[in-house]
Amino acid sequence: MCRLDTGEMQKYYAHTGGHELATHLDEVAKLAAEFARHFGAVGYSSAWVMLAGRWHDLGKYRPGFQRYLVNCASDDAHIEGKVTGREKTHSAAGALWAIQKLEETHGAGGKRAARVLAYLIAGHHAGLHDWNAGLSERLDESDSQTELAQALAANPPANILSAGDFVPQFKDVPGGFEDGFALWVRMLFSCLVDADFLDTEAHFDAGKPARREGFPTLSQMHQAFDGHMASLKPDDTPVNTLRADILRQCRAKAALSAGFFSLTVPTGGGKTLSSLAFALNHALAHDKRRIIYAIPYTSIIEQTADVFRGVFKTLGDEVLIEHHSQADAADKDETARSRLACENWDAPLVVTTNVQLFESLFAAKTSRCRKLHNVVNSVIVLDEAQQLPPAFLQPILDVLNLLVKHYGVTVVLCTATQPTLNSTAYFDASKNLRGLDNVREIMDDPDHLFAQLDRVNVELPADWNTPKPWADVAAELSAEDCVLAIVSTRKAARELQCLMSPDTLHLSALMCGAHRKDVIQQIKDRLKAKREGRDVRPLRVVSTQLVEAGVDLDFPVVYRALAGLDSIAQAAGRCNREGRLADKGRVVVFVPPERPPAGHLRQGAEACISTLRGQTHNPLARKLFADYFKAFYYAVDLDGKKICPMLKGNRELAVQFRTAADAFRLIDEEDSATVVVRYTGAKDDLNALLGQLATKGPERWLMRKLQRYTITVRKKVADKMLAQGDLTLPMPGLYAQDDADNLYHPVLGFSPMDDVYNPGGFAP
Repeated sequence: MCRLDTGEMQKYYAHTGGHELATHLDEVAKLAAEFARHFGAVGYSSAWVMLAGRWHDLGKYRPGFQRYLVNCASDDAHIEGKVTGREKTHSAAGALWAIQKLEETHGAGGKRAARVLAYLIAGHHAGLHDWNAGLSERLDESDSQTELAQALAANPPANILSAGDFVPQFKDVPGGFEDGFALWVRMLFSCLVDADFLDTEAHFDAGKPARREGFPTLSQMHQAFDGHMASLKPDDTPVNTLRADILRQCRAKAALSAGFFSLTVPTGGGKTLSSLAFALNHALAHDKRRIIYAIPYTSIIEQTADVFRGVFKTLGDEVLIEHHSQADAADKDETARSRLACENWDAPLVVTTNVQLFESLFAAKTSRCRKLHNVVNSVIVLDEAQQLPPAFLQPILDVLNLLVKHYGVTVVLCTATQPTLNSTAYFDASKNLRGLDNVREIMDDPDHLFAQLDRVNVELPADWNTPKPWADVAAELSAEDCVLAIVSTRKAARELQCLMSPDTLHLSALMCGAHRKDVIQQIKDRLKAKREGRDVRPLRVVSTQLVEAGVDLDFPVVYRALAGLDSIAQAAGRCNREGRLADKGRVVVFVPPERPPAGHLRQGAEACISTLRGQTHNPLARKLFADYFKAFYYAVDLDGKKICPMLKGNRELAVQFRTAADAFRLIDEEDSATVVVRYTGAKDDLNALLGQLATKGPERWLMRKLQRYTITVRKKVADKMLAQGDLTLPMPGLYAQDDADNLYHPVLGFSPMDDVYNPGGFAP
């Protein structure tokens, strides 16, 4: 950036390029207050963030900081941690001023309440901190006191320093002080940091409006959806008749009051579009702001997003945000562009992952928290709700209860294998397990639906303790003309595929999203051609469980390695899906030669065995799932990381924001890395995209394009390959494959070494 004119030193700036500080503080305060008006008592939350916005950059009035801006040549000048020297810091001054000012006007109660503002202001760069063992010590440091004294000595405008008519009190905290305080603070923090980012973005983008424009309205999307559905001419089959009735019920029940809903529809019942119909109708009926569709696996999010784009194609390309990238820079590596490129979910339809949704709801980092205020007054559809991670289930259920009761959110639990999370179902109050309150089923008679959509026979192992070698499994699969085999790990998928004929197709998350999309389309095309007699070649596919949700495949025979009962049911949903076979489809469950990885996969398999052992009737009978989930959940500590106690409000306001956020990791970021791969079938010019990333830095549109060409591997593998020159690091937090063709196999995907076999986490 160009230097500021030293003749204008009587002015104070927030950023390089002449961004006046008082203007920035005023704009951030107003915008944050606008965001906060969507939750809590009228004006209550807005009053808190108005002060936080006004005071968040108070430390920038320091002469040393202003001198630094005058002579600096970087947009990153304002980011704490990017520069050295105590005179460059600025986030402690506003926090200390809040404590001083509110104690002055409201006594000890004001000083205590000011801790809320201290969390927000002191964390607006580095994120929320624990009060003890972090924030309190920092504010007690002499350097922080000096920061405030120097800022006040510059005589900031009186209106900036004023607290106005603000009255600090906690009686209106959404959800109550003990249970609701932590989420409320994170919501306030979201309002502040998004307002700060947006005003900064507008400045660095020559004053252009920073908030996204061009997205259609929910009303326009509703009209497009109805038009799309009316244009479909499905075959007159019993399955399609049932799907039409499911859609009708979803539309009819959308008028019910906001809250928790379950949508229990057998696989193949068309729940993806029916749940979207419910969400659109419900959002319009109750004036909701957006729909957030959360999916358990990063590896299948592209499929659902593409289905939705097809529905809304008449509205253009900018119809939704598809967000699943894990390529977040560490705090110390953040730049102005990387901060501004992080998602804020400003579209009416967001398709994302459970990881993004729930890690954000428990986050401390600014880039993750930024989007939270846009969750308020939304419809959240949890697709495949049975996949909610069991070790984090209690804090997840608690936050969902708060969102529904106090933040205007409607939640739809959408699955064929409903985990029955109601408080009154089988959660044991004596063990302090808390479920969801008042979950209403959308379908009139799920049992009738399941009976009508019973399209498969399931063959169980004769002996649950005797594994079947991969060579034997491969031999059985090779005897089939059209078969899908689903296993639980990437390693197993690759080993089994390599024992099959070379034309056997393969699907796993070591293939980037664009590659998986192309293979899935190839499978669908070949299935159709085989049905029509145009393709006599055998069609055999080996996949991880990524095909068990959001991927509409219809095989006559499906093999499933032993897993949770819900996974077996999902696998069965890829068999005789359309009910076209003269007889029922065939689902074969086998015991693989290797036990599932330790953790929820193994616990699910063990709960499945205990539920089905000795079962002589239909192993997928709906009544069995309550028994299965009871066995599964009772075998797991539903708050394995003890996150709930960390976030309890207390008189000292000493909440462990940072510790809880570090503990709430559905995917261990310390052990995972995001890599842009060289898929030869890419529709985009990857060299051009990576070139722009290297020269201009991250921007939201660019990161959205690149995420379709990413895979996740262990970080130690990525770092080793970086040292060997096989990978580059175009930005902190994101690796990229070099031009070496041997690193990405046209069938198996990314395959540099055995270490990439990572069966854990949520990216199968």
